[in-house]
Amino acid sequence: MLGIYIIIFVVMGVVLIYSLYKMKRSLHMLQQNLYNENNRYLNWVSDNKKEIFLNLDIYGILFTILFAWCVNTYIAYYFVFIIIVLYVLCARNIHKERLNDQNKKPLVYTARIKRLIVTNVTLYLIPCILGIVLREHLCDFIILLSVMAVLSFYVTFLAKVINTPIEKLVYKHYERAAKKKLKSMPNLKIVGITGSYGKTSCKNVLADVLNVKYNTLPTPKSINTFNGLMIVINNKLTKFDDVFIAELGAYVKGEINGLCKLVNPKYGIITTIGTAHLATFGSEENIQSGKMELIEYLPPDGVGVLNRDDPKQVSYKIKNDNPCKILWIGIDTKDEVDVRASNIKCSSEGTKFVVEFKGDKKKYDFETKLLGKHNVYNIISALALGKEFGISIKDLQNSVKKVKTVEHRLSMKEFSNFTFIDDAYNSNPVGAKGALDVLGMMDGYKVVVTPGMIELGDKQDELNREFGRQISEVADKVILVGEKQTKPILKGLKDKKYKDEDIVVINDVVKAYEILNTIKSKKHIYALFENDLPDIYNEK
Repeated sequence: MLGIYIIIFVVMGVVLIYSLYKMKRSLHMLQQNLYNENNRYLNWVSDNKKEIFLNLDIYGILFTILFAWCVNTYIAYYFVFIIIVLYVLCARNIHKERLNDQNKKPLVYTARIKRLIVTNVTLYLIPCILGIVLREHLCDFIILLSVMAVLSFYVTFLAKVINTPIEKLVYKHYERAAKKKLKSMPNLKIVGITGSYGKTSCKNVLADVLNVKYNTLPTPKSINTFNGLMIVINNKLTKFDDVFIAELGAYVKGEINGLCKLVNPKYGIITTIGTAHLATFGSEENIQSGKMELIEYLPPDGVGVLNRDDPKQVSYKIKNDNPCKILWIGIDTKDEVDVRASNIKCSSEGTKFVVEFKGDKKKYDFETKLLGKHNVYNIISALALGKEFGISIKDLQNSVKKVKTVEHRLSMKEFSNFTFIDDAYNSNPVGAKGALDVLGMMDGYKVVVTPGMIELGDKQDELNREFGRQISEVADKVILVGEKQTKPILKGLKDKKYKDEDIVVINDVVKAYEILNTIKSKKHIYALFENDLPDIYNEK
């Protein structure tokens, strides 16, 4: 009898260890999908059923059932051996996949993830504990455990649901602390920045410009969610900061307003209103009104900076009986702008342009290391607010010269035989077109490496196809990353009769570097890496 229990516990231990080892992937995807905000995680699970279900561990259910049937016979020992080998192979396959995966953003072991791990482990331990207590049903609980191993992505979601009340309490605690801290700093200038594209770049430019006179704290990297903002306020903001710049992101209408209630900005900048996250917003009208919530939230003595070249900003009727002061910027529009840039000249060394300020007849020369017209928009937005903050023109000129390039946003690096133009974080039609314009200015052999654009709703295929047409006008060679997701780009290239021999399709971006190293050209090679999709979009 003791021997039977030993082999039963061996089987239980093997299945349990495998289940816990497999758990990491589901936690990673839950985190990347913002903990199922707007059903992102469940939608990902629905779209990736093959990865979730077509694994060897599905046979584990069969063999544990067979083991349970013949547990009192010598044949059970053979099934124990098979089960051990099976789950070892399953674990080995997962390990190999993890080694091969080029994870751009690995799982971050935040306090929330640690709480989820505890709940997850508890869920897997429950069948084990019940099996020990109810020994006559021990095999049934082993079968249940093997089923849970297969359904690990759903077990993780169940853990998330169980933890929701706890997370709400934690959330409220940090929200109150953040609001209390901001209230204790009445002299702090708070700037909110939103838009469909260019939020992070605009934020970084503004911080560099304002730093010439003020101690400025921008939200780091691409942090723009409620949780992220609370963490920055509670952990990073100090009494020595004069200006806090909050990047505000949104996937649905009303989200910007919610973020404004947290940070309470007096100043706001809208970059560009486009089609990013159309799938979650539902319509372009929702995107337009959703982004303009920032301007409508600003107090009467606040200042909003809007782009006169953006028809969606110009056409919007602000729903505020006592609206704030509006400063308009522009490049293409000459009239009714407070700050305008013209005579823009780009090179591999940077960009030079002329700026005119409303009420000042002089024209001022500016230069920056940043590339592209869209970065000029970011700079003149910063100039509009900088001038409002009392910074002199001379200091503004000097600060723009010192604006730092941001990694993954049209930053340039020299490799052994090519120049790497890194635009990995520009997943939108405007930014992508701007990057192609920059590539077109380079005197050399031009290559575009891209997986295309995402989260553009029902216009995604159409916009990616147009992107393919635009690429054909610039690139000498195209490397498409992801056979399925780049089909619309391929169609766009074919529309323009692009040569098949100049198109390469791969599923792993790392191979692009190998291909670039094999290109033979008398001209210097410039390789634009346009967009780098999150790990949830990896194609196997």
